[in-house]
Amino acid sequence: MTEQMKLPHDHHGDASLEAHLIETLHAAGDFSMAANVFKQLSDSSRLRIFWLLCHCEQCVVNISSMVEMSSPAVSHHLRQLRLSGLIESRRVGKEVYYRAANSDESRLLHQVIEEIIAVSCPK
Repeated sequence: MTEQMKLPHDHHGDASLEAHLIETLHAAGDFSMAANVFKQLSDSSRLRIFWLLCHCEQCVVNISSMVEMSSPAVSHHLRQLRLSGLIESRRVGKEVYYRAANSDESRLLHQVIEEIIAVSCPK
């Protein structure tokens, strides 16, 4: 972009803020990443699984039992959550255990979920 884009309405009167906003809006990759995370959590089953894994580490069999869903369906949701970076896994023998990723994104999303549905974390 060779010349500075001008917004049709000047609501802030701060040229540096306007330039920052325009530059940030053009960082489409950042917004795509955020949209992908929200897309993963748009499924209520996936959201429940993520919330559970924010509180404890579980294997597929236990998750299936707790959310009353078949193991293949749970495995599909876990794969999606893992690919989006919201959960991580570890293998112990034949078992694979899942938990929420130790990241700012996971912690923030967990907090948002809890505030939205007014569920309190066990102490």
